[in-house]
Amino acid sequence: MNVYETGGTRPTALLAGPPSDAHTWNLLYLQLLMTELGWQVSNLGPCTPVRLLVAESARCAPDLVVISTVNGHGYHEGLTLIRSLRREAHLRDTPIVVGGKLGIDGPDDGSRLKRLRDAGYDDVFDGDGQVPRFQVLLDSVRHHARRQASPAPAVR
Repeated sequence: MNVYETGGTRPTALLAGPPSDAHTWNLLYLQLLMTELGWQVSNLGPCTPVRLLVAESARCAPDLVVISTVNGHGYHEGLTLIRSLRREAHLRDTPIVVGGKLGIDGPDDGSRLKRLRDAGYDDVFDGDGQVPRFQVLLDSVRHHARRQASPAPAVR
């Protein structure tokens, strides 16, 4: 397993594109970004079948699941994906986020993002300029994962 310079293990993430999205540049960009920020990333690639995403998440128990889309169908497919993922006991408490170009019908009035969050996403990143906010999320999840992984202090 890879190790942080500080001696801790790296947080893990599964990264995938929804089943109808064949774009890869967004996935490669996110993988490189997350790797540079100290994450171990399993990139499942574009057009990821839901069954593969569920199976891989059960196998590796990631600290975070990231769904990235640029084809404009992320909202509709995102709802289907999150419902399938949250039905799995091993994913009920795992942070799952979606981002990219979520719709083809212009700017969102906030209702699309609200529905995605209500359906079970921990966060939604819609449109341009979301990388700094995504980095804040990564830091937060990493901090939480470290606290969960570190042993409890000895009681005397």
